[in-house]
Amino acid sequence: MVGIRWVADGDAGLDDFAAVPCEPADPGAGELTVRVSAAGVNPADLKHVARISDPADFPAPIGYELAGVVTAVGPDTRAASGRVAVGDRVAAFRVHGAYATEMTIPAEQAFVLGRDVPDEQAAGLLLAGCTAAEMLTRSGARAGDTILVHGASGAVGAILLQLAAMADVAVVGTAGPDRQKAVEQFGGIPVVYGPGLAERVQRAAPAPVVAALDAAGTPEATQTSLHLVADRSRIITVVDRKAAAEHGFVALSGSDPASAAYRDKVRGELLRLLAAGELTVPIAHVFPLSDAVEALRLVTSGAAHGKVVLRP
Repeated sequence: MVGIRWVADGDAGLDDFAAVPCEPADPGAGELTVRVSAAGVNPADLKHVARISDPADFPAPIGYELAGVVTAVGPDTRAASGRVAVGDRVAAFRVHGAYATEMTIPAEQAFVLGRDVPDEQAAGLLLAGCTAAEMLTRSGARAGDTILVHGASGAVGAILLQLAAMADVAVVGTAGPDRQKAVEQFGGIPVVYGPGLAERVQRAAPAPVVAALDAAGTPEATQTSLHLVADRSRIITVVDRKAAAEHGFVALSGSDPASAAYRDKVRGELLRLLAAGELTVPIAHVFPLSDAVEALRLVTSGAAHGKVVLRP
């Protein structure tokens, strides 16, 4: 059956996005066809298009993560989680073209889901969750330590708070005045950003801050991190590579081979925590697939305040 998928026809950003008819190819060996139930929306979806330098790579499919139902299985095929069959619900990450009604994907990127895991949670977990897990691991934080998280009420920040709590790591989390309860909800110590931030963090922290993790990307976040953490290998950003290069701290990106390898390894554990009810994804907005441009515009504005997903 003919469905739709979103593509970028050029490098002019959202103005070049278009929904086009599509019919997925039959799966070959090591592939699955999945009817998409939900797709996660991430800033990386737009950044991916901006990095394309060869016009021959357009139109480019959009979207990295999804949840859905398997409609066909290629020969000699196993999912990342093991056996997979038609009718299984799966989550997949590091695919290309999740903004679609149906698509064929490498089975090695798919994990079979338990029946009680909601589609929206599964579709919204893996990019933000893998990012959060890598940031916490790279920080070197141990039980009893205190860390600072900038942008603690967003999707990455909220998952970071939960993972840190599981590791008995205290987190001071920055957020706007209307987002303080969201930080508290996931175990963080909320602090309002703005002038005097470093002093407020020091007053709120139960112990000296040993690492600073930036999911906000503001100059204030950078300056506060540099003020509080002397060891620049423990200042980590996922949004401001320019500042990291200028000041000599760490910038993480899923496109880096070491980061990609780490994120691939942690996917199964994150989905296990989700299925067990030990981890939750803060779903802020759900858009129909037809409104993908509006959904991505909201995410890139920084005003989503949680995870945004698409539903066909």
